[in-house]
Amino acid sequence: MRVAVISGGRSSEHDISLLSGAAVAEGLEAAGHDVIRILIEKSGTWICDGHPVSIRAGEGLAVGEDLLSIDVAFPVLHGPFGEDGVTQGALDTAGIPYAGSDVLASAVCMDKLTLKRLCGFHGIPQVGFVQAFTPGWEEEALGLEFPLWVKPSRLGSSVGITKVTDPGELAAAVEEAAKFDPRVIIEANSAGREIECSVLGNENPDASLPGEILTDDEWYDYEAKYTEGRTRIEAPADLDESTTARVRELAARVFTMAGCSGLARCDFFVEENPSGSGAPETGAAAPTGEARILLNEINTIPGFTTTSVYAKLWEATGIPYPDLCDRLVELALERAKTESKHSF
Repeated sequence: MRVAVISGGRSSEHDISLLSGAAVAEGLEAAGHDVIRILIEKSGTWICDGHPVSIRAGEGLAVGEDLLSIDVAFPVLHGPFGEDGVTQGALDTAGIPYAGSDVLASAVCMDKLTLKRLCGFHGIPQVGFVQAFTPGWEEEALGLEFPLWVKPSRLGSSVGITKVTDPGELAAAVEEAAKFDPRVIIEANSAGREIECSVLGNENPDASLPGEILTDDEWYDYEAKYTEGRTRIEAPADLDESTTARVRELAARVFTMAGCSGLARCDFFVEENPSGSGAPETGAAAPTGEARILLNEINTIPGFTTTSVYAKLWEATGIPYPDLCDRLVELALERAKTESKHSF
């Protein structure tokens, strides 16, 4: 296949996207594909071999007057203007099949507030949360379990997040998050282990063995994520057989519920639960003595270097990196073929 790997983007995660894109391009080439590299500059301009790329509705992508020969696109864009459905909409307009979720699923999963409300509707266990700037939000937030986590609703890589340990810090934390996004979410704390699970597929997705994030820092912030040696991934995680199975089952369920396709990484908190109590937000109870599993979030375009969590979990499950990239191209074409049967 001739695959266009798209990386960069307008978000604060531009540099991380470049690393992911370079790794994906190498993985696809190792799997036998012909790769075209497309850079989205921080200004939003699309570039291929130093020349601007234009989008032609229903025809594809072009450099000057010449259409690029592309079988499938592989967007490796993290954060706003890339992971949130914007680029997916551009590729739909161009008529190019692409790896990963469609416009709706990308947008839903990017916005933590929307995703959590959808999860609440479906009874997915999760921590309590409040949307800032809504009527009575401060009183509601102070009723959550401290410390609180204040986040921009539509950003990734832990950008703009503040840990609030004192009620007097809440207003400043909300204002800090609002610098990045007018939609701000305040979440209750979970003392659980940070467990992540990779998902691969379309209608009947597979879930990897779970992994655990272990960091020497106070919490898994931007520096801990992207500074070498600050964080390690235990893959697979040291979980009992029952908890492992339940994490994998819930990851696949959440993936399907959100309408995802291709790939996603589901992040959970796994808490000790000796009393069999319910989840804070939904009341869904785990059996007495079994761990309580709470959804944190879904990433539809997670970090994608060979050492990123998504790929390492599949490697631990038995899928090498080039095979993983190759499978995602297949899934993109499968979804495009299915959708071509419908007249929108």
